[in-house]
Amino acid sequence: MKSLIALSLCILSIISCHQDMKPNKEQIELWKQEVLETEHRFSEMAQSEGMNEAFLYFASDDAILLRNEKLIKGKSAIAEYMVDSNSKGLKWSPDFVDVASSGDLAYTYGTYSYTHPDTTGKDIITKGIFHTVWRRQSNGSWKFVWD
Repeated sequence: MKSLIALSLCILSIISCHQDMKPNKEQIELWKQEVLETEHRFSEMAQSEGMNEAFLYFASDDAILLRNEKLIKGKSAIAEYMVDSNSKGLKWSPDFVDVASSGDLAYTYGTYSYTHPDTTGKDIITKGIFHTVWRRQSNGSWKFVWD
């Protein structure tokens, strides 16, 4: 009987510790804020230093881009794809962010606009919706794994 009570107390202790490890709402909101700030820095860098610099800086090593119905897999393939993407005309802002309760994955979505000249030099503005998946890195920073 004593061993059954001891086992029950051990199980309750483990369950209690596990429940204490779940993040509270404040922690999740902090993570969401981190992701939003990262998304804003990403957009600002694209506008100030160009798309190629920003995408390479914020991409994880195993990031994937979906462009023109093709998957560009990995940071080196992204670098090759973006080599001539010096444009500073891409702007975006997230409308939504959510973070997994584990604190290691997040996603955002929102609207973007891309201003670029046509063959005559006239500016064309393309608008759309973006969706990005973020993963926390071992140093605590966020890098995108899907865009």
